Amino acid sequence: MLTKHFWNTAAASLLLMGAALAGPAQAQGPAQTDPHMQWWRDARFGMFIHWGPISVMGQEISWSRSPGPGGANPGGIPAATYDNLYKQFNPTKFDAKAIVAMAKAAGMKYIVFTCKHHDGFCEFDSKLTDYKITNPESPYDKDIVKQLADATHAAGLHWCVYYSQPDYHNPDFHVNQAAYDQYFHRQVHELLTDYGKVDLIWFDGLGGTAQDWDAENLFREMRADNPNLIINNRCGLPGDYYTPEQTIGSYDDQKPWETCMTIGDQWAYKPGDNYKSAKQCIQTLARCVGGDGNLLLNIGPQSDGAVDPTQANRLQAIAGWMKTHSDAVAGTRGGPYKPTGDYVSTRKGDMVYIHVLNWNGEDIQLPPLSRKIVKSALLGGGRIAVHQSADGVTVHIPASAHDAADTVVALKLGGSAMDLAPIAPMPKTPLATLSASDVFRNDPTYAAGMAFDADEETRWATDDGTKQATLTATFEKPTTVQGIAIKEAIEERVQKFEIQYQQPGGSDWITVASGAKIGNTYQASFAPVTARAFRLNILDATDGPTISEITFVTAK
Repeated sequence: MLTKHFWNTAAASLLLMGAALAGPAQAQGPAQTDPHMQWWRDARFGMFIHWGPISVMGQEISWSRSPGPGGANPGGIPAATYDNLYKQFNPTKFDAKAIVAMAKAAGMKYIVFTCKHHDGFCEFDSKLTDYKITNPESPYDKDIVKQLADATHAAGLHWCVYYSQPDYHNPDFHVNQAAYDQYFHRQVHELLTDYGKVDLIWFDGLGGTAQDWDAENLFREMRADNPNLIINNRCGLPGDYYTPEQTIGSYDDQKPWETCMTIGDQWAYKPGDNYKSAKQCIQTLARCVGGDGNLLLNIGPQSDGAVDPTQANRLQAIAGWMKTHSDAVAGTRGGPYKPTGDYVSTRKGDMVYIHVLNWNGEDIQLPPLSRKIVKSALLGGGRIAVHQSADGVTVHIPASAHDAADTVVALKLGGSAMDLAPIAPMPKTPLATLSASDVFRNDPTYAAGMAFDADEETRWATDDGTKQATLTATFEKPTTVQGIAIKEAIEERVQKFEIQYQQPGGSDWITVASGAKIGNTYQASFAPVTARAFRLNILDATDGPTISEITFVTAK
């Protein structure tokens, strides 16, 4: 995956990584109406699989090799050792049909498999190299790509291939690039012609240019193999969609996008990995779809081929939720309400689905809706009351009917929901003052208030290199707060933080919650405290912290 850039200097790599995460500016792709994109837009949810001989060591795929994408990589696995791991790799418990069944049950409509990662190892029977799973020295000696492709096709899902253009095993790579490009073009042709229909190819060029990859010729060759092939934006050309990595894209209903994200911290299998909760996985899916994007959720099988029990548990939890909520995901578009920290929305035909992710009591207040609501229901069943007026829409659901991860309200309109313009969030609870210890270049577009405006597309940001910072919010009057939700605009910069309040008339800050990483969404509940001033105290960060949204859970 894109975590560093091999082609230029380290400074350039950071700029390229930032551009990749930025989203819309990265791609000038096709309009959302292109017919060949229809199945992918409707799918909304796919499975990513990172797997290879490195699972024997439980370290990250490719990036743990030395030298590799990260350069010499002190402390990494020497190339001579890494490149021979396939001789120990014997995944006798690998069951392609079982993995595909897990994906299908979870509501995933397509599967993207790492046929070749940056380490150059081929999980398919390429005729162009011996560094492959079907090498006679491989104890497994079976074509993994063929097994997955056949199982995916049989299950009625869309088969998609990941292919890394960089190849740190091939001696021509980055030395005789023209010869190497011919090699990898031929491998791409093998994947597109030897394994049945391929609906999408997921390149991962680590920032290389179109010239580096001879991409114009490559795209022509691929379109000759399959005119309807969907291509991502990591081959030096815009492709069909852009790919935020390990972060949820901002609302964009003009250009197709897809967030790729791991269930744990690592792409490949890691024993005892720090796995996201089922709630985090479901809410990540909802936030992607609510932003009009897709989610490609990654798993990493163990070295024996079995899926880690915790990863399997997460997929089962998603499957359970999707049994009653899939109508609000598959086949939908994001909106009309733009995402907030509390809710997102999706739409299909004359239906609008409100995904409530953070409750503040039993009511959700929505901005006015220009079409009449003619019917409402709670997916999964339960009591609901909806009141619509010129001032907005109030949805009341008893706490007993709240879903732990995502409570979905279905609103049937007296007309189409698809032509409604995006609706900006309503202002939040009045805050008298908002302040920050640091603001990026003193630019007001990154001021403290941008983290409290109910708009996830704006953000508070600090200057580059900032390691510690505070963000303070003061209510107009003493308010009882019992929880908080925080969304980091660029994930995992924050490494240690506290949530604090200040007693009326006091000067000391009292900590009610603390943690390490904030990530996509951090949520905490605590014993109710009544105060006017609350703050996020960032104690350590890898670079200038930036927060897109903070939501207080206030007591009624």
